[in-house]
Amino acid sequence: MNGKTLRVEKIKNGTVIDHIEAGKGAEVLRALKGIEGRTVILAVNVSSTRMGIKDVLRIEDKYLAPPEYSHIALVSPDATIVTIRDFEVIKKEKTNLPESLKGVAKCNNPVCVSNREPDVASEFKVIERRPARLKCLYCEQEMRV
Repeated sequence: MNGKTLRVEKIKNGTVIDHIEAGKGAEVLRALKGIEGRTVILAVNVSSTRMGIKDVLRIEDKYLAPPEYSHIALVSPDATIVTIRDFEVIKKEKTNLPESLKGVAKCNNPVCVSNREPDVASEFKVIERRPARLKCLYCEQEMRV
């Protein structure tokens, strides 16, 4: 490495999450399921002409499902999901926070039915996208993410 270039081996199959807000890569990684036993590379504070600095996450042999995009969008709304097969980019998508979320976050209210009943998944209406502000559909508690 010459001090200006970051070199990471190409990924054959899997997902690259690019344009993660600097310092949020570990939080994005914690939000993902099914990465146990996979090779994961988290690059932190990488130079970016568009963002200044960013984090990048590379996960081999893991493809994200659209519901996982919501988890990422909560943490870093400008992230880009890149799907790779046989060393080729198959698809590039921006994360997008939908108008409502189900089972993605936990309500801050300890007595909310979604926290007390095991069969009740949390549900939120997205009030603001940046920074994310959610309202629980059960108890109407508002929270920032």
